[in-house]
Amino acid sequence: MESRYLQQCLGTCLTQGLAEVARVRPLDPIEYLALWIYKYKENESMEQLRQKELIALEHERELAMMEQEMMDRLKAEELLFQQQLAFQLELEMQEKEKQKTEDFKTEQEKSTKDTMSTESISKGEEAMPSEESMMDSGKTLAEISDRYGAPNLSRVEELDEPMLSDNSVSVLPR
Repeated sequence: MESRYLQQCLGTCLTQGLAEVARVRPLDPIEYLALWIYKYKENESMEQLRQKELIALEHERELAMMEQEMMDRLKAEELLFQQQLAFQLELEMQEKEKQKTEDFKTEQEKSTKDTMSTESISKGEEAMPSEESMMDSGKTLAEISDRYGAPNLSRVEELDEPMLSDNSVSVLPR
């Protein structure tokens, strides 16, 4: 029983210490062995502390790796979100461009009708329907034109003014 205890607790330490005493052959071998065993115990404590620190460091490294992976996933998700947002903005811009093109075509058709109407006036036909269509649209010049600096004037309705005829003008005597 005692030999097992001594073998388990002091076996390696005592064996190495006695081997060191035999190799060095100090003047006071008992004091040398005592100091060597004390230093051995200190070294063992330091090794255990170092092992604990290594385990803690490995654990911290694993946590840092997990955090880095999480950050990478977040960055990838943010990039994906930005790409989706850019794609949506691009679709909206294409839709607006399509709408502008359609508006331009309708305005072009209206101007073509106006040109035809003007030509028909020069031929003696009446141009009232085209003026009415212009008044019905209700758009301002700035809304119709895409040019920079187009005036943003509101529509002013003209009132019928009494027309003076030759019969209603009286001549005053001189």
